[in-house]
Amino acid sequence: MSKSDSSKSGNDFISHIKGMGFAGVYSKYGTILIFIGIFIIASLIDPVFLTGANLVNVLKQLVVVSLLAFGVTFVIILGHIDVSLGSVVALTGTMAASIMHYTQNIFVAVLGGLALGIVVGFANGYIITKFNIPAFIMTLAMTTIARGTILLYTGGRTISGLGNFKVIGQDSIGPVPISVIILLLFMAISWVLLNKTKFGRQIYAVGGNERAAQASGINTKKVVLLAFIFNGILTAVAGIVFMSRINSGQPGGAVSYEFDAITAVVVGGTSLSGGTGTVVGTLLGAMIIGVINNLLNLMNVSSYWQQIVKLSLGLLFYWVSRTCLRCTLMPRRTRIIILF
Repeated sequence: MSKSDSSKSGNDFISHIKGMGFAGVYSKYGTILIFIGIFIIASLIDPVFLTGANLVNVLKQLVVVSLLAFGVTFVIILGHIDVSLGSVVALTGTMAASIMHYTQNIFVAVLGGLALGIVVGFANGYIITKFNIPAFIMTLAMTTIARGTILLYTGGRTISGLGNFKVIGQDSIGPVPISVIILLLFMAISWVLLNKTKFGRQIYAVGGNERAAQASGINTKKVVLLAFIFNGILTAVAGIVFMSRINSGQPGGAVSYEFDAITAVVVGGTSLSGGTGTVVGTLLGAMIIGVINNLLNLMNVSSYWQQIVKLSLGLLFYWVSRTCLRCTLMPRRTRIIILF
């Protein structure tokens, strides 16, 4: 390619970006630009951030939130929500730890945790679709049911003596943590389901317009049920990784993890009203949350302030995304009024 051709291509790209305007650029590239910006800011604020050990720690820390976010992405694209994630992590992870304590068989423990996740996901999806109960109400109830059940089962006590259960959350294969390999595996599964299967196409169709999807012959209730079951599976995987990482069963653990997961999904560009969203965007959103968590920890910021900061950022990103979506649907002359 000649210099003139390269210059022309560059000018065409710049013209294209200018033509998109702020709303268009943010809608298409906003998540990756935010991640790059926060990554640079974190590296400037604290030099420790860029050390190899710390970056590996960031990867390990974002695994649980990412797994939760992948599962709830399916639910949110459908226009539903799940606020029981943290409690179900405690339920499934602690139960897996309990099975490990009594059997010392990691395979049986993992299967037990996954089976419980499927049961919870099925219960949520079935009751929501069968009785037309709003997902927020049902999963809010499940928050109390799941947390109460595991607290009753354990008496509020920590479960220890887990043998080699910690290998899932603490060990590595070469330089790569096993938990990160699990994350990449379920990211690939989630991406394939959403982008390469009939089920994925139906999720977008139902989330975009449920009545139209139903009129076209899609069994919308079945799609919602399957999405909640998949969400339950990923929540159980997150619970197993979480308890394995701390090498104990903590019935009071994973408090407010649902907020990190939902914030990651929103930051990643998934609309809370349904119909749009991507797995890659969710991963970027989770990485943004992970970097923010790590930076705040390095700065010794109180965990209470961390929740305030993350939820505030989630609200900000949601507002900007909604505003940009409205702008892209309006005549160019009126966009500046909406933005400001």
